[in-house]
Amino acid sequence: VRLVESGGGLVQPGGSLRLSCTTSGFQFATYRMYWVRQAPGKGLQWVSSISTDGGNTDYADSVKGRFTISRDNAQNTLYLQMNSLKSDDTAVYYCALSKSAATRGQGTQVTVSS
Repeated sequence: VRLVESGGGLVQPGGSLRLSCTTSGFQFATYRMYWVRQAPGKGLQWVSSISTDGGNTDYADSVKGRFTISRDNAQNTLYLQMNSLKSDDTAVYYCALSKSAATRGQGTQVTVSS
């Protein structure tokens, strides 16, 4: 199983970023997928999840209305569109095969700062 996140960076408050997670080594289309994050000095926090066909999505209250999860099963890729970013969104973002993120990628750093 290989999960590789990309798309993080430094952005000003109110800005946007689109994270990607390219996957291999498993049947992506058969797995519900997750985004989790870890802020400095804190534990892992579930952010969002998406059903196998993309038809069902869930979000943490803290990101609802600002973040959008999506997937492309043909490309084995998971996405997270993040809009109206806040300083509290600063974290390392991981894509994962479960809410506990026992299997996750190396992460991509998102820093929201002016």
